[in-house]
Amino acid sequence: MAEELKRTPLFEEHKKLGAKIVPFAGYEMPVQYPTGIITEHKTVRERVGLFDVSHMGEFFITGRDPLGFIQYVTTNDASKLEVGQVQYSVFCQEDGTAVDDCLVYRFADKYMIVVNASNRDKDREWISKFADRFGVTVDDRSDDIGLLALQGPDAPAVLRKLTRTDLDAIEYYHFAEGSVAGIDAIISRTGYTGEDGFELYIAADRTVELWRAVLSAGEEFGILPIGLGARDSLRLEMGYMLYGNDIDDQHTPLEAGLGWVTKLDKGDFIGRAALVAQKEAGLRQRLVGFVLKERAFPRHGYEVRVGGEPAGVVTSGTVAPSLDQGVGMAYVPVEAAKPGTQIEVVVRNKPTAAEVVKPPFYKGSSIKR
Repeated sequence: MAEELKRTPLFEEHKKLGAKIVPFAGYEMPVQYPTGIITEHKTVRERVGLFDVSHMGEFFITGRDPLGFIQYVTTNDASKLEVGQVQYSVFCQEDGTAVDDCLVYRFADKYMIVVNASNRDKDREWISKFADRFGVTVDDRSDDIGLLALQGPDAPAVLRKLTRTDLDAIEYYHFAEGSVAGIDAIISRTGYTGEDGFELYIAADRTVELWRAVLSAGEEFGILPIGLGARDSLRLEMGYMLYGNDIDDQHTPLEAGLGWVTKLDKGDFIGRAALVAQKEAGLRQRLVGFVLKERAFPRHGYEVRVGGEPAGVVTSGTVAPSLDQGVGMAYVPVEAAKPGTQIEVVVRNKPTAAEVVKPPFYKGSSIKR
């Protein structure tokens, strides 16, 4: 019997707005609204959009040595984090392959780890195995937390109408605790679209209230609710990875191009020995970005050829709405990973010329780094 799908606190709001609902990561989620994916995508790039991402998982880490625990279960160096800072990182298995990618938030007295909804149970069970060693508690509060993502160049202007928190003081990949529309919130300046914006973590039972308040405040800016379809095309234009597609338990973060969050010199962590050995031996494959040189739509699973021979498959692909060009990512042999390398993507049984490029594909980001 199929497992019953969960719903976020905003399910009824999505239905009222005419959203097309699809199964995603164990939830019933809006893939698009009547405006359509292209309009939603361009609204985020040009103005501002609001996403329901309440399906994401949130674990709070407290106890004797939360930093030691974070250092051991993630690849990045959390000792560099200041209070109010966020870090992108990866959980690895002992063989160095990725369990999930995640965000680590440092508070004064605890840490919060944000994980992908589809991996919530797996992640919690995996890292909890090591909790006793560091005297910590892994508190899964995912069901108690609602999460909205306000994204786009006009996101700061919309949010300023609803909060007294100094948004200019929140730098990229930092956060503050404040109030939004009279609701206690963690206000985080991260995102998954390549545009400026904020994530708002609030009590689950206040999510509908905040959703309506943000949409109302954003009316003068042309705000739209945004579904999973545009979320995917926006992140792909930036070369941001999706777990299960571009990073998974068959590949290491080094193969995925995440050496920058894999700090082999920070001390021991799960998978370190395997990653050190892989680096010393030399990578055999690497995740790359590519652009099609002809008009075509590259999709997940399509064959990639190098020198006319099968060499991999597309992990993520789309016709980028901002560029009107086919773009995607794929694992290829390391000798074909250099930007400028000519490859082929087989689209509808036709080999289509493509070129390896370094993401992001879209260069007009409004993020202030």
